[in-house]
Amino acid sequence: MDARITVLPGDGVGPEVTAEAVACLATIAERFGHRFQFQEALIGGAAVDATGDPLPEATLALCRTSDAILLGAVGGPAWDRHPRDQRPESGLLRLRKGLGLYANLRPVSVHPSLEDASPLKPEIVRGTDLMFVRELSGGLYFGEPRSYSDEAAVNTLPYTRVEIERVARVAFDLATARRKNLASVDKANVLETSRLWRKVVDDLAPAYPEVKVQHHYVDSFAMALITRPRDFDVVLTENLFGDILSDEAAVLAGSLGLLPSASLGGSVGLFEPIHGSAPDIAGQDRANPIGTILSAAMLLRHALKLSAEALALDSAVNRVLKGGHGTGDLKGASHLHGTRSLGARIREAIRPPRKKVPRLVDSAYSWCGSPEGHSSNH
Repeated sequence: MDARITVLPGDGVGPEVTAEAVACLATIAERFGHRFQFQEALIGGAAVDATGDPLPEATLALCRTSDAILLGAVGGPAWDRHPRDQRPESGLLRLRKGLGLYANLRPVSVHPSLEDASPLKPEIVRGTDLMFVRELSGGLYFGEPRSYSDEAAVNTLPYTRVEIERVARVAFDLATARRKNLASVDKANVLETSRLWRKVVDDLAPAYPEVKVQHHYVDSFAMALITRPRDFDVVLTENLFGDILSDEAAVLAGSLGLLPSASLGGSVGLFEPIHGSAPDIAGQDRANPIGTILSAAMLLRHALKLSAEALALDSAVNRVLKGGHGTGDLKGASHLHGTRSLGARIREAIRPPRKKVPRLVDSAYSWCGSPEGHSSNH
């Protein structure tokens, strides 16, 4: 198939990790006979420096005409004192809003070879496999009115039934296809928006009779997520809670650098690692590219509907991790790599194994070589 993929490298380590993910997608295209066209555009601090706008109109227009979007990371101390509408993060929020993206999927699983990478005991994290479904276009991040002064500040937390229902359906559908357990996280004992959230989830539940629904207050769930993560399958939550809890869940996997995400709901999906721009290690070939590479696998699966190709990329990452390869953030990795070296190792794992060349032996001579007659390494 032919596909147009917009790449938004962004800031900090973003250009480094997206470069490795793009190279992996190119290797997938080569292996499976596809044609992927990659076009880069500005977002975040890089866009502010070049245009004064964290989301230039040209970037948004290009994204809208693409089949999928791959994003690195945005932000950094260099832009912290900019006005709110000129900060890198506002460009990302506007992009999500402009594309109509309302459901953010964040899978969290613990690879068997990385059970010791978490600061938690292996017996706690072993077997963890859950999916966060975070509402992405409503709540505190977008609520109006909002105001700020040195003496007082106001943010508004709005949600409508329609906003809650559409993301809840995504979570119910995922739970139906997985282990049929849905944990809905709110603060209904304090917040009116959470009372509505719980009511809408309960109203939808009869349409999904196979799915067991449990409601959790966000504070107690934050503790349960760390003490008994295997109890959870699909976790549904609003924007702010989902942002915090899914970052907390990175401790289960062993590193924030391992976790991908997909933002869906509009005509084109956005795929990005959940980590930030990490400006302290930018340009040092130290960033973990796996979260971005796994985001590229989600791009293949959800945007391009290429399940076999997504599985090939996921499997390549799994084989590399099983072999003990990783960047410095992965405690226990026996073979340490830089960003580029780890990306190259994963690309090698994507390629199908070379066919063994038959060894021909007779009484006069022996010969072993490649089909072309040249020596080769296996």
